[in-house]
Amino acid sequence: MSLKPVPYRTQEEIETLVRALEKGSLSPAEFNHHAHMTVALWYLMHLPYPNAVAHLRAQIRGFAARHHQSQLYNETITLFWMKLLRHLLNRAKPVTSLADTVYQILVAWGSMRFVFRHYSQELVFSEKAKQAWVEPDLHPLGFEI
Repeated sequence: MSLKPVPYRTQEEIETLVRALEKGSLSPAEFNHHAHMTVALWYLMHLPYPNAVAHLRAQIRGFAARHHQSQLYNETITLFWMKLLRHLLNRAKPVTSLADTVYQILVAWGSMRFVFRHYSQELVFSEKAKQAWVEPDLHPLGFEI
């Protein structure tokens, strides 16, 4: 099943999503893969990379803990997306609006299949990968941030 990134078409919708996550009012059903990516893009557009990573990590862990799903956090998957999204933002047209940039990235890159091009499921879902960054076992990332 493919998620459609339609809900995040305006800057206001993106800001509402980020605020809801930060206030703790977002439900697990609302915090799907595209919502994760949208929040990550927001942080990457507004904070230096290390701060964006730290902030997203804290928000996802807090969200997971509030919903009693802390075992689901995966450091490798989080960092994979942050690295890829930073790379994509570095290549984005500077005149494109925030909402258009987010939408274009979600349409082109909004699938977990990109993780599985680089990682075997066994490695990426391992306890080691959940706790800390692990290098890909199938294909190197092939981009720099």
